[in-house]
Amino acid sequence: MGGLGSLLIFAILFFLMMRYGCGAHMMHGRHESEKHKPKKFIDPVCNMAVKEDEGYGKMHDGELYRFCTKSCLNKFDDEPGRYLNKKDADEHAM
Repeated sequence: MGGLGSLLIFAILFFLMMRYGCGAHMMHGRHESEKHKPKKFIDPVCNMAVKEDEGYGKMHDGELYRFCTKSCLNKFDDEPGRYLNKKDADEHAM
């Protein structure tokens, strides 16, 4: 009976440690990686939403702009003022 009692005590302690201990799976929320949502950018050329890890990026006057395609990036490179002025006009219209 001594061996069975020891096994039972060990099993109860093991259960409590797994449930409430440092490695508890029941007590914490989501992992940090699951909470992170990619920031969305608006392509200034075609106004499409672009995630931070997709498309093409370009720094212009200290600000990051993201583009859905290489074509939009090239259009922006050719005339950045045209698309930045369009963005400012859209923001003032709201």
